[in-house]
Amino acid sequence: MTALLASEWLKLRSVRSTWYILGLVAFAVLCAALLTLQGVNVWDALPPERRARFPVPPTERMLLPPVQLCAGVLAVMAITSEYATGTIRGSLTAVPRRGALLAAKAAVVAGACLAAGLVFLFAGFAAGRAIIGDRPMGPGHVAPAPGEIPMLLASGLSVAVVALVGVGLGAATRSTAAAVVAVGGLLFALPAVAGLLPGPWAGRIGSVLLPNLAGQLAGHPSAAGDLPPPAALGVLAAYAAIAIGAGGTALTWRDA
Repeated sequence: MTALLASEWLKLRSVRSTWYILGLVAFAVLCAALLTLQGVNVWDALPPERRARFPVPPTERMLLPPVQLCAGVLAVMAITSEYATGTIRGSLTAVPRRGALLAAKAAVVAGACLAAGLVFLFAGFAAGRAIIGDRPMGPGHVAPAPGEIPMLLASGLSVAVVALVGVGLGAATRSTAAAVVAVGGLLFALPAVAGLLPGPWAGRIGSVLLPNLAGQLAGHPSAAGDLPPPAALGVLAAYAAIAIGAGGTALTWRDA
């Protein structure tokens, strides 16, 4: 199994798209920091009575959606690129146990996305706090800096789960476009649709959607949902298990 993990890690880091996506995330960190700086400049220019109605969103929360999307795209391409180039046949010849192959790929991609996600999110956190200084952040930020650490860790875990979902959807569809659209739908389209639902249904459905689970897992006061942390963790695990299960079933029963 160690050799299989090493092989999958070599594949992941030898593909140029991996480094392009990481570079894109680094650019997103810079953009989020610049947006925070612009917000602070506007906040400084406002009279005191208007500042309370102009909150500056934390940099790491602006950064989380693009980090999740990039992790999903990277994960999708880690599996669909092998179908596109035909190298999946060689992989399956070398590793006849298809479930083991998918498990190794999922573990490597999720681990890499977890590590990279935490690095970029903490970088955004540090940059944002350096820019904002001791200014009040507004109602969206109610915890001191140490209280944000659980939120950052939960956000990093959500990035890894999105990567697992991407691997599963990529294996199930074998299409980069279809799997990327599905990941984008989970991250952006479904939350937008849920927000249009009437009454309590918007909150009930929104609380189990992938982008809203990190805050609930961390127990953050600004979380969009009312799930307790164990329930949020269970829903995150269900997303990963369902996607990997679907991908494993497709990989096992369909010809390469």
